[in-house]
Amino acid sequence: MMQGKVLVVTGALGALGRVVAEIAQSRGARIAAIDHAPSQVPATTERIEIGGVDLSDSAQAKAAIEAAVKHFGRLDALVNIAGGFAFETVGDGDIKTWHRMHALNVLTALNASHAALPHLAASKAGRIVNIGAIGALQAGAGMGPYAASKAAVHRLTEALANEWKGKVTVNAVLPSIIDTKANRADMPTADFAKWVTPQELAEVILFLVSDAASGVTGALIPVSGRV
Repeated sequence: MMQGKVLVVTGALGALGRVVAEIAQSRGARIAAIDHAPSQVPATTERIEIGGVDLSDSAQAKAAIEAAVKHFGRLDALVNIAGGFAFETVGDGDIKTWHRMHALNVLTALNASHAALPHLAASKAGRIVNIGAIGALQAGAGMGPYAASKAAVHRLTEALANEWKGKVTVNAVLPSIIDTKANRADMPTADFAKWVTPQELAEVILFLVSDAASGVTGALIPVSGRV
């Protein structure tokens, strides 16, 4: 299903990105791992790590995508995992948080997609998968800046899907709370067993990347675990 496909995974050194990249690679995909964190890992025929990239900067995003394409010769899929979270009420909050959430969640996906689209359209099965959020379907207290940014990712997904219909499929997965070390530390009294695991989410992402999902585009797929 993944054999020979070239995937760019952004946020690839984070909790979810790492799992998506590892599973895809184990199934025969070749991975360009882009991350804000620095990386000194040497490139191979199966994987290249491009670290120290600020994807909210369009020039840096384009350079990273071009480096991936140059290394592998083509691009079949882009998985936009880079992002961030903040919990802040509107009354007690700061406009800077809204700007930061927009930069981390919307601009990263927008810039990477913009740079990748010409290459994806040249593939026989070009794919983009974004990470939305169930919490962006209706914003709870303290969720304004984050939910607004993820809602923008949902609309970006739909717009791209319509604009590139027949050339590139564009979908988003909408997790509830992902079971990561950081989320467990932030919510120590929660029932972790209810949360969606990175592996569960990765399986849905990689289905959307696969040839089997050729008929799916513009979908916002909730992956809520047991919440």
